[in-house]
Amino acid sequence: MEQNQAKVIVDGGFKPDVVSLKEGFPAQLIFIRTSDQGCLNHVNSTTLAFSAELPLNQPVTVNLQPLKSGNYDFSCGMEMFFGKVVVE
Repeated sequence: MEQNQAKVIVDGGFKPDVVSLKEGFPAQLIFIRTSDQGCLNHVNSTTLAFSAELPLNQPVTVNLQPLKSGNYDFSCGMEMFFGKVVVE
């Protein structure tokens, strides 16, 4: 099966803050928080229906069902930092 995943480093924001995934395939977002500064110890998305704690220096994988083409937002727990998943 084709690999459909994106890695996001969480360090003073989401890096990169826009990631691309392929339409119609299960997908994974892998978050790695490398800094304990700010409110980035939690990530959530209403449009992608997930919420996850981000322990320091530990990868956290969010498994997603196949998505339709479009843009899906995610943010830190306090909604101060934002990212976007673009599905094509």
